[in-house]
Amino acid sequence: MAANKYVCKICGYVHEGNNAPDTCPLCKAGSDQFAPVAEPAAEGGKAEAPKKKGINTNSDMYAIIYAAIVVVIVAFLLAGVSSALKPMQDENIRLDKMKQILSSLHINDVKDAKAQYESVVKKDAIINAAGNEVAAAGGFDVANDAITEDNLPIYVCEVDGEEKYVIPMTGQGLWGGIWGYMAVNSDGNTIYGVYFSHASETPGLGAEIASDKFKSRFDGKNIIANGEVALEAVKGRLSNEATQVNSISGATITCNGVNAMLKKCLGNYKAFLAAKQQPQANVEPTTECCEGACPEAEANATEE
Repeated sequence: MAANKYVCKICGYVHEGNNAPDTCPLCKAGSDQFAPVAEPAAEGGKAEAPKKKGINTNSDMYAIIYAAIVVVIVAFLLAGVSSALKPMQDENIRLDKMKQILSSLHINDVKDAKAQYESVVKKDAIINAAGNEVAAAGGFDVANDAITEDNLPIYVCEVDGEEKYVIPMTGQGLWGGIWGYMAVNSDGNTIYGVYFSHASETPGLGAEIASDKFKSRFDGKNIIANGEVALEAVKGRLSNEATQVNSISGATITCNGVNAMLKKCLGNYKAFLAAKQQPQANVEPTTECCEGACPEAEANATEE
């Protein structure tokens, strides 16, 4: 009876016998590394080891399936991380917005922006273009792209005992969006401070709208003249010191975007600002405030 043949899976050595050898004489592999051979041995005393059954890891299909599985797993992991971090991201966005509003009020580098914001901002109402209040709260949660003539956020603030009104603004610069906040004094016309920022304006040119040098030019300027928004950045000599500031040299398109933003956004608040400019109604004098005739009442009666 012909002897059985066993092939070493490590080096290919073929052994003839009833059983596999305890050790391969070539590579010293153990008997567990020998497999029975059905085919006759090839020249040189070696035969091919039988092919393993299962997935061919060298095939193109295997590579495609493997890559697809990896992509799906990574996508699920990223989605999970994003979902877990979203509350923190949303809170950071809210804090950054608070800092921008505070910056328009000349309040910068605060350690606790939320506490400072809650201390300064007394009301975040929503009004319409007619100046009427639509909601007493919720203005902070109005996104920039949701601001319309019937949905205008207004922040009523108190700084050093004086009331200020902060107005949000959005527009388009040379390369992307620009935005900001305008803080107005209680007279409804004089600028207390301003904050500007941008998405992708040119460094050293259009990006300078966010610089303190440019923003400070707006302090003390008037917004309204002859019932219209007259505030603007202009080149060269100013023809109206009350409503004009010097623009940024070499950033014409960005400054034009700022002017368009001022006209459009502040224009929506004209009625609100005009109401703040109305003189207070005269109070009728009374003599009941003190015993006998009130000196102020007598003076007014004399003038009449």
